[in-house]
Amino acid sequence: MPTEPESPGPALPPGASTADPPAGSSGPTTTGTGRAKPPAQAVRRRPLRTAPGTGRLAPVLPGGLPSTAGDAMPDWLEPAMAANGIGSFDWDIRRDVLEGDPRACAIIGLDEVGQGAFDRTAASFLALLHPEDAPVVRRRVERAVAELGQCGAYYRTVGPNGTMRAVRFRGRVLADAFGRASRMVGFVWDATVELHKRDRADRLALLREERSRFIKEAARALSEAVTVRDVARVFTELPLPGLPPDGLVLAAFEAGRTRILGASGYRPGALTIWDRTLLPAGHPAAEALRHRAPVFVSSRDEYRETYPEVWEPTSRNGRGSWAYLPLVASGRAIGVCVVSFDDERELDADERTLLTTLGGLVAQSLARARLHDAEHELAAGLQRVMLPRTVPSVPGVTTAVRYLAAGSGLQIGGDWYDVVPLPGGHVGLVIGDVQGHDVHAAGIMGQLRIALRAYAAEGHPPAAVMARASRFLADLDTDHFATCTYAEVNVDYGVVYAVRAGHLDPVVRRSDGTAAAVPVAGGLPLGIDPDQEYRVTRFSLDPGETVLLCTDGLVESRGMDLDEGVARLTATLAEPLPLAEEAFRDPLEDLADRIASQAADSSEREDDIALLLLRWDGPAGGLAAQQLRRRIGQADLARVAEVRAELRDALRRWGVAEFIDTAELLSSELVTNAIRHTDRDAMFTARLYREPVSDGGRARLRVEVEDESDLWPTRRTPGEQASSGRGLMLVEALADSWGVEPRGSGKRMWFELSGAAA
Repeated sequence: MPTEPESPGPALPPGASTADPPAGSSGPTTTGTGRAKPPAQAVRRRPLRTAPGTGRLAPVLPGGLPSTAGDAMPDWLEPAMAANGIGSFDWDIRRDVLEGDPRACAIIGLDEVGQGAFDRTAASFLALLHPEDAPVVRRRVERAVAELGQCGAYYRTVGPNGTMRAVRFRGRVLADAFGRASRMVGFVWDATVELHKRDRADRLALLREERSRFIKEAARALSEAVTVRDVARVFTELPLPGLPPDGLVLAAFEAGRTRILGASGYRPGALTIWDRTLLPAGHPAAEALRHRAPVFVSSRDEYRETYPEVWEPTSRNGRGSWAYLPLVASGRAIGVCVVSFDDERELDADERTLLTTLGGLVAQSLARARLHDAEHELAAGLQRVMLPRTVPSVPGVTTAVRYLAAGSGLQIGGDWYDVVPLPGGHVGLVIGDVQGHDVHAAGIMGQLRIALRAYAAEGHPPAAVMARASRFLADLDTDHFATCTYAEVNVDYGVVYAVRAGHLDPVVRRSDGTAAAVPVAGGLPLGIDPDQEYRVTRFSLDPGETVLLCTDGLVESRGMDLDEGVARLTATLAEPLPLAEEAFRDPLEDLADRIASQAADSSEREDDIALLLLRWDGPAGGLAAQQLRRRIGQADLARVAEVRAELRDALRRWGVAEFIDTAELLSSELVTNAIRHTDRDAMFTARLYREPVSDGGRARLRVEVEDESDLWPTRRTPGEQASSGRGLMLVEALADSWGVEPRGSGKRMWFELSGAAA
């Protein structure tokens, strides 16, 4: 506490004068009101003063104020003061002289003060006091002098060698004949014992406060520990206040064996003998687990006598005392923590209570962490089973997949991806998300993934695959729905047939480095309407272009809307990629890592993420295969339009766009004729031939339609109002050559178109 400036002279009441009364004056004095006040009687006493050169107070001759016989000191007072260690003092306020008896000198500590260090003034006395106590004593004395009253205080004195003692005093201010403060007399007694008690009480209070704060901080840290590894790390880093341990061990108890989870203060390998072993019955840890109560060992001798079976391996660590705390959760012992010290010590009741409380906190945290680890291990295993372990390799395309679990919960949900090899060299891409983030959603996802994969592998077109999957989920009667995008990729020509059920549109990275979402006609999510029919959207890829399918966790969160997320995704997808010949691995993997790391680093991610990338590499040389072969189902007129569209793309890629209109018209006539007038499927084949450059390099397109019917086409001459019968007329008029060829079973119709040199 701040000290007040010490007054250079004696402390006097405000307005008091240091001048002596006029010589010869007698009788009563007057107050400020004019009233007479009788003179005060001085007390007759035998004061003590410091003998010159000794530093101690010696008797002084009686003198000073007049006294009366009635004020003499009783004979019994001195023995009583001596028996109780009480000393007396007398401070002459006018002359600023402090006097006292030998006991007061010893209590205050004047016998330790060097020669000339104490000059009997108030300022010299205050200099002996502790800096925090001197201002308090001065204020109380000044107030007593001003009020002609009494005062008392508790103060500490500091000796020359730094020793500290405590003193209590009680004094009263006496007035002279004129009503002015003349002297203060009183008693002092030693309070050093009280000081030690107070210091010890303060230390204990501080230690209790530190321990209470430690328990709160330990409880907070352990409550934030999620995994068993986190609990072990927090426990082995705990700083016990007033009880710093030299060794900490946390061990779990599983199937009768101990497993060391964490330790500090031990040499590497020092605890290997106890790890994953059966605890001997005579081990103190086994006793603590058996009785569900802590075991405290205070010395090496006690350990050797009480637990002789395990003393030899324990003694190698050089510890002197131990505390074995059982970890009990829900009435079951799940482990033990050991606190050890290098020296031998007997823990008091507070220390044992602290350690026992700590053991309870660790037990609850460890039980919760073990349950968390078990749940996440189960979830991770289930997720691994539900998702494909590897993505099949399909010639002509390169794929990359990523799965990121949500940052909270069981980290399991209904997101999935799949790559399905299809008949005819096609490949199917599936991305989906079942409603929910629990084990139930994961189970539904697994069933739906298997069903959709089976429908696709059977060769059904994309719209039929999606419709059957929706009906399958509705029949499960789970009250869950799923969003999904299914895309069938023609590996020969880079054509994509996409179907969307309430899911996100695919995003395509073009060969020029730009990226954009491709609008796909959508329908209701799977499982809502069993009779829902889905529309197919067709788009094409050039060699080296990449299509991306993902779930909404990648582009949508609480702090980011869908449009912003898609824009950020397309920007990431459009960033430059390393050249394949300069990279250590496929650039598509780097692209997948870039997108996944951006999502993993986001603090806003709350949903699972499934990501599927496919790059169409095309045939060697970067040119599409110059043959198109498709089977068309009997009476499947919708398939005719799809074949016409594929033929347009193929001719454009082959560099013979001048054939498109004629070839599309004639192919439509031949295919329609085959499927309308036969009861079998038809096979459509288009091939492009080129003459050698030396012969002019002319291009020749040959289109064939095969069926299994022996009925040959007949050329007719329809009337002006006829709605059919002109197919062969168009073929004959527009084709450079055409014909019908028999096969072993059925026939083959064909036509050819010739073009200019490339």
